[in-house]
Amino acid sequence: MKQSGLINLLISIFILVSSLQGSESSQASEQQIIPDEAIRLRILANSNSQDDQSVKRRIRDEVNESINTWVADLTSIEASRTVIKGHLEEIETIVKKELDAIGSKDAFKVEFDEVAFPTKLYGDFVYPAGNYEAVLITIGEGLGDNWWCVLFPPLCFLDFSNGDAVQAETSAADTEVEASSDDVEVEFFLVQMIGDLIDWIKGLFA
Repeated sequence: MKQSGLINLLISIFILVSSLQGSESSQASEQQIIPDEAIRLRILANSNSQDDQSVKRRIRDEVNESINTWVADLTSIEASRTVIKGHLEEIETIVKKELDAIGSKDAFKVEFDEVAFPTKLYGDFVYPAGNYEAVLITIGEGLGDNWWCVLFPPLCFLDFSNGDAVQAETSAADTEVEASSDDVEVEFFLVQMIGDLIDWIKGLFA
């Protein structure tokens, strides 16, 4: 009787852990998959200096806010493509305004084309390198770290450059630490539970 109960308990624990892991994996998949028909936004900073990266983020915020407004109610990539192309001059105006506001003399270029993207790891997903339809904003020499997101369908609440939500960029380090702590706590709980179970089994045969 004791052995039968023990077997049932072990099976229940295994099913519970497998279910939780499957649920988390499924949720991550739904949140992170980019459809084949998508339009991206990529911004190349002049360099990796703190000032140039700050300029990149400033331009990102303004451009992203405007484009999201333009495509918010669109449901097809064709319509989104037409709208975005029709606003390229506006995007140029936004970039120039932000550069002028900080006194930057950097040249810039705004393009809508097939743009080369490097391979990117985001969570459990690997986005392969390739040419993707995108708005490309190049600031100065364009030699700094890039930032990118998906304009249509709207996924620009995610920063695919570092895997953090755009709104939470200022506290990205805190977010990573918090996530790591949660993982450690779950792992510790499972290890402790298994240890207790082993001690209990030993007690049955003592």
